Amino acid sequence: MATNSNKKLVPEAMDALDKFKYEVASEVGVTLKDGYNGNLSSRDAGRIGGNMVKKLIQQAENNMANK
Repeated sequence: MATNSNKKLVPEAMDALDKFKYEVASEVGVTLKDGYNGNLSSRDAGRIGGNMVKKLIQQAENNMANK
């Protein structure tokens, strides 16, 4: 039986991550609607996710450099 590995380590961060997703989507020119976005192309979803990861890594690097 498959297990879900998409569990959030910090469930309280869900709202912040969701807001972040919408911010990144608007930056890359993708319009997201509230709820299900099944009509979103794989390319657009990848652009959003890729840019989210890029920004999160950049933020982590900045935090490490400032210690």
